[in-house]
Amino acid sequence: MTIQKSPALVFVICLALTVSETAATTLHGNPQDDPVILQVTDDGDAEPASSYHRKFMKNVLENHLLGAEGKFKIFIKNYNKEYSSREEYVHRLRIFAKNLIRASEHQALDPTAVHGVTPFMDLTEEEFEKMYTGFLGGGSQVVDGGVEGEGVKSFVDVSGLPGSFDWREKGAVTDVKMQGACGSCWAFSTTGSVEGANFLATGKLLNLSEQQLVDCDSTCDKTDKRACDNGCGGGLMTNAYRYLIEAGGLQEESSYPYTGKKGECKFDPEKVAVKVANFTNIPIDENQIAANLVLNGPLAVGLNAVFMQTYIGGVSCPLICGKRWINHGVLLVGYGARGYSILRFGYKPYWIIKNSWGKQWGEQGYYRLCRGHGMCGMNKMVSAVVTQVS
Repeated sequence: MTIQKSPALVFVICLALTVSETAATTLHGNPQDDPVILQVTDDGDAEPASSYHRKFMKNVLENHLLGAEGKFKIFIKNYNKEYSSREEYVHRLRIFAKNLIRASEHQALDPTAVHGVTPFMDLTEEEFEKMYTGFLGGGSQVVDGGVEGEGVKSFVDVSGLPGSFDWREKGAVTDVKMQGACGSCWAFSTTGSVEGANFLATGKLLNLSEQQLVDCDSTCDKTDKRACDNGCGGGLMTNAYRYLIEAGGLQEESSYPYTGKKGECKFDPEKVAVKVANFTNIPIDENQIAANLVLNGPLAVGLNAVFMQTYIGGVSCPLICGKRWINHGVLLVGYGARGYSILRFGYKPYWIIKNSWGKQWGEQGYYRLCRGHGMCGMNKMVSAVVTQVS
């Protein structure tokens, strides 16, 4: 699809990228020297351009850090951050300053959302991905009918779907949870889909245990034996479904509470609250995803979280978002019909996604993502689960 971009928007994007490249080079402290030419200074002396360049970039960095430090102090207060030493404080300030530039980049590339200071602004991209995502991707290959090697749900009739739909309004979604600094998003995505399926089957909404999955599940992907569920080290929702079928079910949060770290497995079959009967992968067509959402309850979804570190609110509809690199597991709970998107020419539909980073992030813990474009690969790894009714 060709996207029309105004000259003003192109200028903003180019400017943001240019500033980011310059500042990123500076913040890493490893600028490339210019060819050695002579610069004439005020007093008539000459100095190599490399020396002049380093002094100039040092001043840019110092000014940027000075401007960022006020915001950093507010950030520390708002999110109760603590650092063990002055060195750690300065290190996190530098990362924060760089992430302010990233947020500006994201705003230029994703103008229908709001990007800015979030709880994760003192983390590098690598730290953020390791600590707050955790979707492994696995070896399963996406095909038109779903995911190769797994049960694929047959196509369903998409006629007559409501224009908007939200499982939260029907009581099928538990409160937003917090995975903490643990790559266990896959466990939260799994429990969310099982909670919803159990609600459809019984009319009861139970808060189910992610910690059981973190501690006890080591199931591997059928087509990639290296992709195994590994607590805070990541996992797959489809692996977790198979584990639950084999283990006999899932306990409630109250009987197996979340700790945010992998520990000894304490699963008690006598305390099983919900049993999983089966699961299926949903075809990549987004109308099929919507139909299955309405028919089967909230769906487990994998997506690329690249724009989520700086997301504050609005409908995220980025110009560029990789669809192959899927690194985060979330829960699809609904969709809307009128999310305004200037780059998509007016009001366009969006997905409603429950995240597991607490209510201080995003829209009270939720993410709205442009619908109908396979945005950020959200249609590549979608699954539904069926629970047993005793």
